[in-house]
Formats: sequence, C-alpha cells, structure tokens
Amino acid sequence: MQKNETEFLWVEKYRPAKLDDIILPSELKSQLKAFVAKGELPNLMFAGGAGIGKTTVARALCNELNLDYIFINASEESGIDVLRNKIKSFASTVSFSSSYKVVILDEADHLNPTSTQPALRGFIEEFSKNCRFIFTANFKNKIIDPLHSRCTVVDFKFNRKTQMPELMGAFYKRASAILDSESITYDKKILATLIASAAPDWRKVLGNLQQHSISGKLDGASIQAGGAEDIDGLIKLLKARDFPAMRKWVGESLNNDPTEMIRKIYDGANKYCKKESIPQLILILADYQYKNSFVADHELNIVAMLTEMMGNCEFN
Repeated sequence: MQKNETEFLWVEKYRPAKLDDIILPSELKSQLKAFVAKGELPNLMFAGGAGIGKTTVARALCNELNLDYIFINASEESGIDVLRNKIKSFASTVSFSSSYKVVILDEADHLNPTSTQPALRGFIEEFSKNCRFIFTANFKNKIIDPLHSRCTVVDFKFNRKTQMPELMGAFYKRASAILDSESITYDKKILATLIASAAPDWRKVLGNLQQHSISGKLDGASIQAGGAEDIDGLIKLLKARDFPAMRKWVGESLNNDPTEMIRKIYDGANKYCKKESIPQLILILADYQYKNSFVADHELNIVAMLTEMMGNCEFN
C-alpha cells in the first residue's frame, strides 16, 4: 500500500498510484488496463458518482505510462480563460519526458456548456498529435454531445447486488491496513458499518474514517451521532404530514451531499411507500436529484422535495 507522508488527509495520503491498487470492478479494471497495455491513450471521458475513483484512475494512467500531464479542477476554473491560458500553453508545447501530454479536466460537467465546452472541440483536434484529454464527470449528460463523440466514454458503474459485496470487502482490507498504519484501534463491526454507510463513495468513507478516529480509536458513538440520516424517522414525519418537524429534521440531519439521502429513500421505496405510490416517488426523487447538481441552496431543494413527497405519496 502506497503512503505519501507529506500529506495529512488520508484521501491524498493513501491515494493509489497504480491501477492494480484501485478498488474497481474487475471488468472495468480490465478495460482500463488494456489502455496501458497498448501504451496509448485515446481521449477519455470517465463518468460516474462521486468518490468512486475517476480522478485517481486518470492520474494512475498517466503515471503508469509516464506521461506529462496537467490537472485542472473544472469546478473552480470553468471559464473560457482556462482554455486560452492554461490548456493552450500546456498543450501547444512538446513534452521532453513523453511522446504526448495529457490534460485532465476534473469535474468537467462544471465547464461552461456555451463557451468552454464548444471551444474544447477544436482544441482536441488541433492538438491531437501532441495531447490527449481526460474528462471526469458526475453527470455526463451535462457535457455536450460533440465532446462525447470525440472521447471514449467509460462508465464507472457498480452493480449493488453482484459487485458491491466484493468491492466493500476489498475496501475493508484497505481500511484495516490504513488504520493499522496509523496505529488506530478499531472494532471490526464498527469499521464495516462505516464502510457500508457510504460505499461506493470511497473518498467519503476514508474522510469519515479519519474524522472518527482522530482520538486514536475508531469512535462508534461518534459515528452513530454523525452518521447516516435517520430515514425511518423522516418517513414517519412525512406520513404524519408534520411539515415543521420535517423542516427541523432537514436542518439538523442533512449532510453536505443530499445525494446519499435521496439514494437511501429510493433503495427503501418498497419499505416506505404503498405500491401504487412508488412510481410517483421515483419521479420526484429523480427530479430533485437532477436539480441538486446546480441549485444554490441544497437544504431548500430537499425541503421542496420532501414537501412534494408529503403531498403526493402514500406511506406504509
């Protein structure tokens, strides 16, 4: 297990540098290894949920092929000036250490779809002899079709029934090794619970792991107090049509990424809703999950979603 002693955050300290060390479904890993075996990268688009390894894979491909690359966080630098300054100056020069360069555009779904994204079409073709592009995106539908057509799209999808148990088992071994390396004492059941609460968002799992072990021991009480939302309790409030209590619940319980909560309601649809209300529930969840990617106030968006559920769904 690679360890970067210069980093404090475990997400960076233990970031894998090779494909073999990245926890991915075997089929997906084989597809990625094929690029390394050929020694040549096409323009790539990695699409999938947060924290599952897209950025780590992009860096690892460059490392294994010894390619010179630039990393740009498109959620922070999304304007046309990024092209004119950083990307063009990097892509237009010859690399002395490799046959071609790579531009990694992380969170590319944040790039301006009316200026930056259309301009990238020309850049990809203009610098094709000297440069490749790797886009990562949580929502590939927010990237324009002309960029899709210029890239090999790799979907980071996990089958929750057939693949997740194996992946969680692999991450359990990784997390155990990290805790041992950091001299953290832990209970195996608590560790398994923490991993299950956020998988396959490995970045979130590792962040929670560091947060709850700062005392030198993986703190089960802390995890229970600050862990996943009490969805069962929320559903009881919706069934009772208790709007003030629901708003209070959201304010006190909603974490920074509501996507996890939306997914848990979806996974428990049969448990929470009457059969005839499940289609309506799914439509509401899908609508507000989409809005969640660009709204300014996540709390307001979730309260609106729950209000619509309260008025249109029948609960068990």
